[in-house]
Amino acid sequence: QVPLQESGPGLVKPSQSLSLTCTVSGASIATNYYSWHWIRQPPGKGLEWMGVIDYNGATAYSPSLKSRTSIWRDTARNQFTLQLSSVTPEDTAVYYCVREGGGGEYDDWGQGTQVTVSS
Repeated sequence: QVPLQESGPGLVKPSQSLSLTCTVSGASIATNYYSWHWIRQPPGKGLEWMGVIDYNGATAYSPSLKSRTSIWRDTARNQFTLQLSSVTPEDTAVYYCVREGGGGEYDDWGQGTQVTVSS
């Protein structure tokens, strides 16, 4: 089991950018075949995959969010960060960072962090 912890602001104003960081313990984010995802769940809705950064630092994004999303990593701090630009109230959600262990399954989840977009 690999503990993950999200951190970032709980309240963001519309049109601003949201930045969340996931701190990983117990395993290096550069470990072969591990991938690190961001997934969110808006109130009353299902889980939405946002994007991923893999052990080599390669990224992929949801087509619906690609123009507003960026993920990068800091291997020295063993962290990866999500930035979502031009947020609207529709971006209000619980945001999770998740580890995929190479077997195609989400093996470890952070506890999630609530982000509310409101003026």
